[in-house]
Amino acid sequence: MTAPQPRAREFLRRLSLTEYSYVTAALRQETVGGALLLVATVVALVWANSPLRNAYADLQTFTFGPAALHLHLSAAAWAGDGLLAVFFFVAGLELKRELVVGSLRRPAEALLPVGAALCGMAVPALIYLAVTAGDPGAARGWAVPTATDIAFCLAVLAVTGPALPAALRAFLLTLAVVDDLVAIVIIGVFYSESVHIGLLVAAVLPLAAYAVLQRRRVDHWALLLPLAVLAWCLTHAAGVHPTVAAVAVGLLTRVRRDDEAAPSPVERFEHVWRPLSAGVAVPVFALLSVGIAVSPHDLSAALHDRAALGVVAARIVGKTIGVFGGTYLLARLTAARLNPDLDWADVFGMAVLTGIGFAVPLLVSDVVFGPGSARDDRVTAGILVAALLAALLGAVLLRSRHWHYRLLYDEESRDDDHDGVPDVYQRPAEGHTGDDHG
Repeated sequence: MTAPQPRAREFLRRLSLTEYSYVTAALRQETVGGALLLVATVVALVWANSPLRNAYADLQTFTFGPAALHLHLSAAAWAGDGLLAVFFFVAGLELKRELVVGSLRRPAEALLPVGAALCGMAVPALIYLAVTAGDPGAARGWAVPTATDIAFCLAVLAVTGPALPAALRAFLLTLAVVDDLVAIVIIGVFYSESVHIGLLVAAVLPLAAYAVLQRRRVDHWALLLPLAVLAWCLTHAAGVHPTVAAVAVGLLTRVRRDDEAAPSPVERFEHVWRPLSAGVAVPVFALLSVGIAVSPHDLSAALHDRAALGVVAARIVGKTIGVFGGTYLLARLTAARLNPDLDWADVFGMAVLTGIGFAVPLLVSDVVFGPGSARDDRVTAGILVAALLAALLGAVLLRSRHWHYRLLYDEESRDDDHDGVPDVYQRPAEGHTGDDHG
């Protein structure tokens, strides 16, 4: 008798009930944050080009904080170093959850989204370096076009693809989390200058204490928050971007429940900090970062700047080729079967959408070129143009599949018996249960 052939692993299969519930709740908050981000962006651009532009510049450069702790910073610097630390803390929590109980806990399933994210970072970097070849100053910004902005992407999806299947949204979320985390590692490794080794080693001590408290099930914020803040301060004083410490704290947080009736620390912290991250931290950072002049002269200067052009080319062409090409090749190499309800055109549309980058690219540009510098302003213009083009192209592609997505969305969200559980997860033939995290 012929031995039965192993079933091919399915890529972008329907999420388990646990994952579906988590992704739906998380992306709902990120979508609201994306709308606030768009509003903050428009306000910053209008303000910076209005008769009140000097007030905007004064706000950006207003300094406060204790100088003795190397924290007498401008408002713009506090937004990048402080508020974005909240964003990266939440990203660290998300990654920890995915690695332990989510879609990344199985290496075979993690390979595709992680590989796609890495390809989606490498290809844009190479294209950027090709465009900026011969200009060493511009070439230093090779990391600017690498990361994806989940909030901005979801704001676009809320308008153009509200019925997008949860599996595609989860894929986009995983890509964004992975490349945001890799981007912050790149900042820490390649863009940290004059690092004070002693202070950096000292920063490990509060992180170690945080980890010990987590292992011993000590979760009170009055003990954990001071340790996280101390690690942030020491990392900043050491000359390494302090958001690295925020990521580390997120990754050290305990994700498994001791009692099924009580949420884990990761779940509790995400519930508290995600709204602050999406609704306050990122929009305020945008408000203080994207206010650039958009006169014909300034736009012409951006069009003639290799760094700005490199960002646009890398984000529009590089992200699409990297994410889609990486996904397709890895699926073929691993013999993964695409969910029969979806098509590779759907993956291509999502790949185009990953060209939207905002918070992390702006942060990298500030670190590389100096906040408020002429080149930083021109690169910011490139980031905004790339985000607009990617949003328009992605919207066109996704809208072309709207009715198909609507059918899939209606099927996976229908709850005819009104028990709070979609009916599709109560069919034994589906093979998914509420206890399946995969």
